[in-house]
Amino acid sequence: MLTESGSTGSGKTYLAQSLTKFLGVPFAIADATTLTEAGYVGEDVENILLTLLQNTGFDNKLAEKGIVYIDEIDKIARKGENTSISRDVSGEGVQQALLKIIEGTVSRVPLSGGRKHPQAECVDIDTSNILFICGGAFDGLEKIVHKGLDSKPIGFNANIKGVPTKDTLNLSDVQQKDLVKYGLMPELIGRLSVITTLNPLSEADLVRILIEPKNALTKQYQELLAMDGVKLEFEEDALKRITELAIKKEIGARGLRSIIEKAMRNVMFSIPDRTDAKKVVMTSGVIDGTEDVIVYKNKNIA
Repeated sequence: MLTESGSTGSGKTYLAQSLTKFLGVPFAIADATTLTEAGYVGEDVENILLTLLQNTGFDNKLAEKGIVYIDEIDKIARKGENTSISRDVSGEGVQQALLKIIEGTVSRVPLSGGRKHPQAECVDIDTSNILFICGGAFDGLEKIVHKGLDSKPIGFNANIKGVPTKDTLNLSDVQQKDLVKYGLMPELIGRLSVITTLNPLSEADLVRILIEPKNALTKQYQELLAMDGVKLEFEEDALKRITELAIKKEIGARGLRSIIEKAMRNVMFSIPDRTDAKKVVMTSGVIDGTEDVIVYKNKNIA
């Protein structure tokens, strides 16, 4: 059992998918935000196994050896103490319902999905050998890990070298007690024995994502313009500027598409109608919107 924490767009879900592909076992992604305590409007916790069962063609023996990734686990943290007279059915109630499934039990999964009914057809799944990975952004957890940030030492003999700053904040030192303070139950944390953190992607990492994969964003746009006989080129400064904006906006790799899409909007609209255009060059100024796209015509191409 594993707990993943990291900022948005750092690759938590992709890491779980890559692990599944490497091991060759069935895989399912469940959203913790849709779950509620049994008997309330929403999905029962047993439904997280339904997708896994569907991905195996309803082969429950094969599903019992799969991997389930429970995303947004931080969103079901306790909402606080005495904040409401009503039950926390989508927070602590869900955590309590997850305890037996994650620890290992024979769970009755309704084939119809949704809430369970006594007359509904169910399949028994033994969760003892299923690997559960719980991931989330855990926004604000770093403040719990580094409580010394707000308590600055004073006095002539004060030691200020060990005081963390905003530049040194990270989740690498997170412990079970920090997750309990965040709002997860000690019983649930005890069943998630391994805790790992993902650092935000660096500028170099984001540049590699833009150009190296088979379906990299830059290659996609190059292929689209190539259909009209136009060559597309991204200068190195343009790639760096795209990654700088993604880091500044704190949107990670997921936000690269929105930035490049905005910069390419006019190019994709106007270039296909120009019969004289043969090459388009994207610069950092184009990404910022301060410069026009450099277009090479027939006579400019050697």
